[in-house]
Amino acid sequence: MSTTSFEKPEVLDRREGPYGEVVLRRHGALLQIIANGCFLMDTSDGRSERRLVDVAAEALGERAAPHVLIGGLGVGFSLAHAAADPRWGRITVVERERAVIDWHRDGPLAPFSAGALADPRTEVVEADLVAYVNETCATYDALCLDIDNGPGWTVTEGNDGLYAPAGLACCARVLRPGGVLAVWSAQPSPEFEESLRNAGFQQVRTEEIPVARGVPDVVHLGVGPG
Repeated sequence: MSTTSFEKPEVLDRREGPYGEVVLRRHGALLQIIANGCFLMDTSDGRSERRLVDVAAEALGERAAPHVLIGGLGVGFSLAHAAADPRWGRITVVERERAVIDWHRDGPLAPFSAGALADPRTEVVEADLVAYVNETCATYDALCLDIDNGPGWTVTEGNDGLYAPAGLACCARVLRPGGVLAVWSAQPSPEFEESLRNAGFQQVRTEEIPVARGVPDVVHLGVGPG
């Protein structure tokens, strides 16, 4: 058994932001992000966060220099993986917590984003993802969204709207024809699959990614119209 479970977590930074408290702590060898007392993610694995990006890339096929929007910087696994792939022409990251951005730019999480913030293809937008998708005039080939523990387990109440019909309609609006929506979740959601189909997404499927303990993480995928 890992000794991590017996060690007391050490708080590295604690900030009060517009959406509540966000904490970065070290627990043994792991770094963990906690928002309003809710565990979000840690640096233990990253397979499913990387797979989130790969699933979208595979669904796009041979599209030239696609532009991906990554919703949520987190511990940086998805961004670092996208930046390591020369297929992506542009990478936009939307992150609402200034603290998380700072932890990657010059803080303890910098090694996990692996210099991807300095990649000339990368742009970081400090904004609430739900509001950004509602308001932006930009369009993308892929949306890779990982801002909650899943469609039914959101970090803040306002995130619920992203998975509702109006939110999915906004996602479809900012996708270029045939673009891909990929959503990370800590557990499968047949209800969300049905919501994707009702919103006009095609080729809807859910891919499971095994984890060390508990139910698999999943990526929900849908291809937009056009």
